[in-house]
Amino acid sequence: MSFLKPYHIKQLIFEGEGVTLDFKKTITSCEKIAKTMVSFANNKGGRLLVGVADNGDIKGVKSEEEEKYMLTKAANFFCRPAVDVQFEEVYFDNKIVLIAEIKESDSKPHYALGDDKKWWVYIRVKDKSLLASKIVVDVLKGSSKEEGVFIEYSSKEKALLEYLDENEKITSKEYGKILNLSRRRAQRILVNLVLSGVIRLHTTEKEEYYTAS
Repeated sequence: MSFLKPYHIKQLIFEGEGVTLDFKKTITSCEKIAKTMVSFANNKGGRLLVGVADNGDIKGVKSEEEEKYMLTKAANFFCRPAVDVQFEEVYFDNKIVLIAEIKESDSKPHYALGDDKKWWVYIRVKDKSLLASKIVVDVLKGSSKEEGVFIEYSSKEKALLEYLDENEKITSKEYGKILNLSRRRAQRILVNLVLSGVIRLHTTEKEEYYTAS
């Protein structure tokens, strides 16, 4: 983990929250912060800047040990599998900003324990931690396996690739409708093609769609 200096913190804050960065004035709930932590671990990793308000104002933390305790508790008891978190403290204008860094995991998917006492998978989309769809969960499961993905190029796979040659994108629902496939069958084909690198999965706040790689 690289050590950050005050001007690095200012640069990060200037760039704003995003896929790999989140601001927290303080940690008030293990359930809430666990969602962010697993979304980082399920994606490319990320940093939590604790002691920084949503608008970027540096407030500092009152007790870095208390914040570390909450984050460690969330990482170990509210994330499954547990998420590895590394801490760093940066002093800025007599204030302490606590940095919690979560690396991209090789044990995806990670689940967060929700208020409903159920375990849910979250992914990072822009500056939000969103609930993952079944397709995304299956892709995360497949991406953590060492064995390769066997793809059988039947007429169904070929039809999809031909469609993407002529169209920019397609959704799972559209693919199933075009080929009269069950939802489960369509999703299985799409997941395998994503894992093989033939197509790409895109997740936004509004929809999931696929494009040719």
